[in-house]
Parts: sequence; structure tokens; C-alpha cells
Amino acid sequence: MFKKLASYFRCLATKLLELHDSPTSLAGGVAIGMFVGFTPLFGIKTLICLGLAYLFGCNPIAAVIAVTLHDVVTPIWPILLDIEYSIGRWVLSHFHKISAPTHLHHFHLREMLKWTTFLGMGLPLLVGSIFLSTPAAFLSYAIMLPVFKRRAKRQAVAVEEAESP
Repeated sequence: MFKKLASYFRCLATKLLELHDSPTSLAGGVAIGMFVGFTPLFGIKTLICLGLAYLFGCNPIAAVIAVTLHDVVTPIWPILLDIEYSIGRWVLSHFHKISAPTHLHHFHLREMLKWTTFLGMGLPLLVGSIFLSTPAAFLSYAIMLPVFKRRAKRQAVAVEEAESP
């Protein structure tokens, strides 16, 4: 099972490196994918990635692949969500009065569908995720831009060598 999962993520990374676009567009797509990957917007991350990629003129396929690659942190999501919630509650408590921390004891499904639950749990999660996703986006852009530039340079040299008699 682990080998299959590792193979899947390796295949995604290979597809990312095989995309043909400008290095800045590809790195921007990866950054968008990483940014959205840290948000607690489960189920709509792919759509958000596509929209943001088109809005900022980045490669949408790179954004979708990056948000999918971000799923490698799924085993530690509870830890990340706790950190995001704590940061979000701290930030929101400094700007306006918010309710007491939400405890999950006796938490029923019908409670999740209430607007007050979103304000009590969802908003701090969303605000806190910005503090994790922004550095991750900048870091992934800074790492991937040289990789894509180097790959573009190698491809240009290979095309020149193939065209020269």
C-alpha cells in the first residue's frame, strides 16, 4: 500500500516537471496549489486552485497537481488543523470579541451545519491557515522557480543541438 501511494505521488511530481509553460507560470501554479492546500476548504480546493491560477495567469495544471501533492500531509492534518485553529483564534481575539473556544464533546452533525459553528470554528481555521499557507506558497515558489528555469534551459539546449547539423 505504501509503495503504491509513493508511486502515485512520484508520478504526480514527474507530471509536474513535464509540463510545458514558462518557469514563472509553472512556479506560480505550484505556489497557488500549496497556498490552497493548507486551507481547510476540503472538497473545493481544486476549483479554487483553477480559479486562482486563471486569475493570476499561472499554470492551472501545475496548481492542481501541487494541491494534490499537498495531500501527502494528510496523516498530520489533525495537527495542522489544531495549529491553524489556535493561530486563528489568537488573531481574531485581538481584533474583536469572539466566543469561547469550541469543544468537540457531544458535537453532533446537525451542529456542523449551523452558521454559528462556521463563525466559531471555520473562521478561525480559515484565518489561521493563511499564516501557514502564505510561507508555504512563497517557499514553494522560491524552490520551484530555479528548478523550472534549469529545466527550460536544458530543453532549449537540447532543441538547439537537435536543430544544428
